[in-house]
Amino acid sequence: VQLQASGGGLVQAGGSLRLSCATSGRTASAYAMGWFRQAPGKEREFVAAMRSRDGSTVYSDSVKGRFTISRDNAKTTVYLQMNSLKPEDTAVYYCAANFRSAWDLHNSGLYEYWGQGTQVTVSS
Repeated sequence: VQLQASGGGLVQAGGSLRLSCATSGRTASAYAMGWFRQAPGKEREFVAAMRSRDGSTVYSDSVKGRFTISRDNAKTTVYLQMNSLKPEDTAVYYCAANFRSAWDLHNSGLYEYWGQGTQVTVSS
């Protein structure tokens, strides 16, 4: 399984970005695909996840209503559409694949495979 995140960049507050996570291997059989982020000096935190079986989604409270996770029909690419960006969204964003459980998707320990991360910087 390989994950390749892209799409990060510098954007002004209020702007939008769309992150992509290109996958290879057996990710279509993962319980879920997720996005996490890590800001300088902070722990990695959950952002969003989508269950493979039914497409249901889970979001952190901090991004709910602003970010949308989606997946292409071939289940080879996962997206994170980020709107109304805020300076506090600045972080390295990682996509990850979860083959362990369809529950407790906030738990980073369930995700076995991780992409390399893409930097998102939101200026005020």
